[in-house]
Amino acid sequence: MARVEIDLNPVTHITADAIGQPGKRVFYIQGRKLEQTITLIVEKVQIQTLALGVEEFLSEIAWRYPGLLEASPDFDEPTMHIFPPVDPLFRVGELALAYDTDSDLAILIAREISAANEEEQTEGAEENIDEEEVEDDESSVVRFWCTRSQLLAMCRWGLEISNRGRPTCPYCGQPIDPSGHFCPKRNGHKH
Repeated sequence: MARVEIDLNPVTHITADAIGQPGKRVFYIQGRKLEQTITLIVEKVQIQTLALGVEEFLSEIAWRYPGLLEASPDFDEPTMHIFPPVDPLFRVGELALAYDTDSDLAILIAREISAANEEEQTEGAEENIDEEEVEDDESSVVRFWCTRSQLLAMCRWGLEISNRGRPTCPYCGQPIDPSGHFCPKRNGHKH
C-alpha cells in the first residue's frame, strides 16, 4: 500500500471500540470529520496505554496553561460505538500525542506499523532501530485533531470497553477462558 498522510483537522467525533467476542475482539480507533471517516486497528494494550498517557498529557497541559478550561470526560455510550462499514486503513504501530496552543486542540498521531516492525514483533526479536530507517520509513500517518474533552472521553470509553473482556483469574492474573482455565498458580486445576 502506498504511504498515506491524513489530517482530520478538526474531528467531529473520535472514539475507540472493539468488535467481537471477549478473547477474540478486534480494537479500533475511528475518527470522523463531516463525511470522512478513518478507522484504524489497534491493540487492546495500546488503548489502555493511551488512556494512561492522556491523563498525564492533559495534566501537563493544564500545568503549562493554567487559564484553560478543564477537559470533560463525559461521553454518551450509544454515540461512542464505531460506525460501519468498518474498513480499517491500517494497523497502528505507534501512537503519539501533541498539542496545538493556537487552536487549543490535542493531536492523536497514529503511525502505521512498518513491515520491519511487524516482522520484528512476529519473530519476537529485539533490535535497535537505526535513525536512518526511521527517516526512510514509508509508514502511513493519520493525525486526529480533537478537543481535549473529545480525547479524554475517547480514552475513558476505551478503558471501559477494554475492561469488558474476559474476567481475570484472581490467582495468576491471566484471562479466564470460558471453556476452562488452566491456572499455573493452582497447579493446573481449573475453576
